[in-house]
Amino acid sequence: METATVLVVGSGPTGLTLAYELTRRGVPVRIIEKQAEFTTASRGKAGVQPRTLEVFDDFGIIDKMREAGTHRLPFRRLLRDRIISEVIPYEKNDPRPDAPYLRMLYIRQNDVEEVLRGLLSEAGCEVERSTTLTGFTQTDTSVTATLESPSGTEETEFAYLVGCDGGGSTVRKQLGVEFRGFTDESQWLYVGDVEVDGLPDDAWHQWYDLERGLLLMCPLPGSRSWQVQGSAPAAPDGTIPPPTLEALQDAVDRISGMPIKLSNPTWLSVNKKNVRMVDTLRSGRVLLAGDAAHIHPVSGALGANTGVQDAYNLGWKLAGVVKGAGQSLLDTYQEERLPIAEWTLRTSLSSGDRIAEAVVGGTGGAEAGLTEETMQLGLNYRDSSLSRHLTAPGEGVQAGDRAPDSPCPDGTHLFDAFRGPHSTLLGLGATSREALDRVRSAGLPDLRTLHLPECPPAYGYTEDALVLVRPDGHVGLVTTADGTADVLRYLDFLQAR
Repeated sequence: METATVLVVGSGPTGLTLAYELTRRGVPVRIIEKQAEFTTASRGKAGVQPRTLEVFDDFGIIDKMREAGTHRLPFRRLLRDRIISEVIPYEKNDPRPDAPYLRMLYIRQNDVEEVLRGLLSEAGCEVERSTTLTGFTQTDTSVTATLESPSGTEETEFAYLVGCDGGGSTVRKQLGVEFRGFTDESQWLYVGDVEVDGLPDDAWHQWYDLERGLLLMCPLPGSRSWQVQGSAPAAPDGTIPPPTLEALQDAVDRISGMPIKLSNPTWLSVNKKNVRMVDTLRSGRVLLAGDAAHIHPVSGALGANTGVQDAYNLGWKLAGVVKGAGQSLLDTYQEERLPIAEWTLRTSLSSGDRIAEAVVGGTGGAEAGLTEETMQLGLNYRDSSLSRHLTAPGEGVQAGDRAPDSPCPDGTHLFDAFRGPHSTLLGLGATSREALDRVRSAGLPDLRTLHLPECPPAYGYTEDALVLVRPDGHVGLVTTADGTADVLRYLDFLQAR
């Protein structure tokens, strides 16, 4: 077996995304999971946002994800047994030429992981279960990890180690990186996957009772189970009693007042309000991604989405450095993603505030936390050192922005051209063809070129242009239609950093 270059710790959506990004670029990877069996817990039960759906489109698994979930989930708000409102978030968001995915996908997190594991397996990499990272040391040239598994203890050398091991990250703790922020012990909920009798499975039922407490009951697509969340009083000594089916049933009885019965729990836990993030995503050859680097409230449905997008940003850069690009390319991972982590914490908190205002005002519930902003299509890296806009900024797409989709004259779409581990150079407008041909004749690896006789309206340019789209679907360079030299310098720049 080929010696692995990168060790990925944790096999949630973040770790699986990163392992696949590296594997499809030919970088040997080991991905380990301390649990003996893959979880069937729903955990982040709902809310794959449109930007993450675009990532899954790039991976070629969007249809499998949609088959496992649903885009249509009514939010039904009740007071005791009386329905007081019902809405379907994003219902009016029909696909647009620039954005084919504008509705959130409701899907169990374990189903997301199953699809990603299958994709990773097809690429030749398997998750190693019952394998725990117990320690590591690093030098300027490598990381030595100590791993425990049923076959014993091993010490193995890797070029890089990435902690994707959740909020309690072993990697982060052993690095000694501060996880600044706070945990609100006064705000907690029991949560569990259970079967439910006495309630139709056609909506996410929500009780926001200012006297009795909070109760959320969501059917899980493709399953007989529901995820149920309910508030309960703390014990007399202020501690949180352990989660049990009886405690969850008590919350259902007290808050709903309906003859609803819970049974067959497969997962029980306690959710607390945590708002924390690190100050650095990299320490030498060890990096952090996903919940290992930032955790936040569930309001706004940003959870696993941000972790997947961390990995999507990191994967092509880490692969590039492994293959010879300069180390400072890897520094742009932190440069670009730390501000997004800060945005995520702010946005999830403000989403929670909007929900609270809607509940107190009697105008709504969880849907108040879902906005155009939480769809994550507007997130950008305009301030990144990798973003070069060499024409007049104007009103169009800027370097650092997400590259919009658009139909092409031959019946395909730009997303079809972007799909895969390469960069894409777009020649927009008739006068860009010659420069595009010159770049193509240079025979650069991992670069696809596409000429469009007219500039797509979504890009908003009034002059012909060359647009270099990075492997992660963000615009790296915008230059004039004759800017062959600009493109070649930019690509050399990526390799030489």
